[in-house]
Parts: sequence; structure tokens; C-alpha cells
Amino acid sequence: MNKINNLHTPVLLKEVMQFMNIQSNQIYLDCTSGLGGHSQAILDQLGEQGKLVCIDQDETAIAHLHKRFDYDKRVTIIHDNFINIRTIIRNLNISQVNGILLDLGVSSPMFDNPQRGFSYQFEGRLDMRMDQTQKLNAEFIVNKYDAKQLNWIFKNYGEIYHSKPVVNAIIKHRKYQPITTTTQLVKIIKDALPPIKLHMKKHPARNYFQALRIAVNDELHNLKKFLQDGFDLLKPKGRLAIITFHSLEDRIVKHAFISKSTSQIPKEVPIINHQSDYFLVTKHPIIPNEAEIAINRRARSAKLRVIERK
Repeated sequence: MNKINNLHTPVLLKEVMQFMNIQSNQIYLDCTSGLGGHSQAILDQLGEQGKLVCIDQDETAIAHLHKRFDYDKRVTIIHDNFINIRTIIRNLNISQVNGILLDLGVSSPMFDNPQRGFSYQFEGRLDMRMDQTQKLNAEFIVNKYDAKQLNWIFKNYGEIYHSKPVVNAIIKHRKYQPITTTTQLVKIIKDALPPIKLHMKKHPARNYFQALRIAVNDELHNLKKFLQDGFDLLKPKGRLAIITFHSLEDRIVKHAFISKSTSQIPKEVPIINHQSDYFLVTKHPIIPNEAEIAINRRARSAKLRVIERK
């Protein structure tokens, strides 16, 4: 296998390759290709007739993917959001595929680039856009959304149930000075919280930043929309593998997989031995081992679930 780019360590790489069951001359989609770590591993197992479609909404990732894979005619690179997966493969004259991978984590280069505004650890503009062509960013939300909207975002996307002090502080601050940087927002959050919250293991701004990022990129809606289409695009024996990084995502995937792999025929309907067209390859989520977490701390919350079309 080719050496994976040292800027990015693909999460659960061994497990992904094990459970996707790659066949050499088939068609696969990496719907969040990023810097191409998982894509490279898939490509290494494909034969001359195999095809790999790399999709990403981030312009930086797309530029890197072209540098990495343009030499290989088996690879097609698409700059788009994975919610458009049905249209994407239709435009490629593909009806169904043998495997789909969705890694929902924000790539390390995004987090580590202060200009992208994803991290509460660096000074940067409040941006958080995965697709840099879209207009909505975190700065707009923080400065323009009202208290009700902000509390809703922090509760539903950050699982923060007592966000009013922070929201009130945000609204008070923006009246005399716009909140434009990550460090401004972190300070507002810290100043609004009781001292006990500042000494907890988890950074006090972590869930607030997660909530804003999800809101900016409409991540949960996009995942639900993807799941409406993704199952149908699998060929028989084709597998869909999804890596999630927080409970909100995992809950959506878990319930969708269980629903799809369970017969939807009501018990009172007299149909004997009816079974679903899908089955769970992983009955429980696959998580990183201690060795992987030691190498890549960002993998610690990852969960892999896989489903197969019969």
C-alpha cells in the first residue's frame, strides 16, 4: 500500500478496508475523500477495471486529490456535496455501485488551519465553512441570529442545555462590537460560564464550536438526505460504511441502519418469512483501539457502522 500522506491519518483504516470487502474490478465511492487516505487504500485494492469516485465539497481537498490521483485513470474526482450523490453518479452514467464510504469527520488540515475557523485553539476568523463557496458562515450566525435561534443551535447541535448565559453574553457583546474571531468567541464563552466549568476536562468552548459548525454546514440534514439515497445506490452485496464522530451523527446512522435492516411489514400482515433487503455487517459500532488513539487523538470518538444490501 502506498504511503499515506503524513498530514492526515485516516481513521479506522484497517477496519474500513476489512468491512468494505473491496472487490478488484468494481465501483466504489469515497464521498468525503479529504486528502485521500481512505481513497488510496481502496485504490490499492482495485484492479485495472476498477473505478473509484472521490467526492469532497472542500476546494483545498479537491486540489490535493487532483495532485494525488490525476495520474490514475481509474479515479474520478468530483467537487460537490455528498447529498448530491444520486445526481453525481447519474452524471457519470453509473446506476449502482459496490461500496460507499462516508467519513463524517472534519479533516485535520481544516482544524489545523486557523484561517478556516474550526478550532477554538487558534486565532482565526469565525468561518467554519466546509464548502468555501457558500455564503453562510459562523460569523453571520453569531452576530445575526437572535437568542432563540442561538439557544436552539447550542441545545440541538451541541447538546448544551443551559446556554442562556453564553447566548446573553454574545448578544450583549455584539451590540457594541462584532464578534469576528475564534478567540473573541472563546473569551465570551469562558467569561459567561461559572468557574467550575472552566476546570473540566473538556474545553468549555468545544460543544459551542461543534454546534456552530453543524449549523453552518447543515451537517445533520445532509446526513439524513444522503441516507435517503445511499441505500438504493448499492448493488446486491454492496456495502455502505459510515464513520461518525459524535452522538448526534451516530444516532442518525444507527437508527437508519436498524430501520433498513428490519422488515417494515406490520406483524399483523399475513406474510410468512419476509426479510429486509439489507443486513447489518456490524451489529455494534467499531471503535479505534488504544494504539490508534495514541497515534491520532482525533480518532478517539470515531464509530464505524456498515450495512450490506443482500
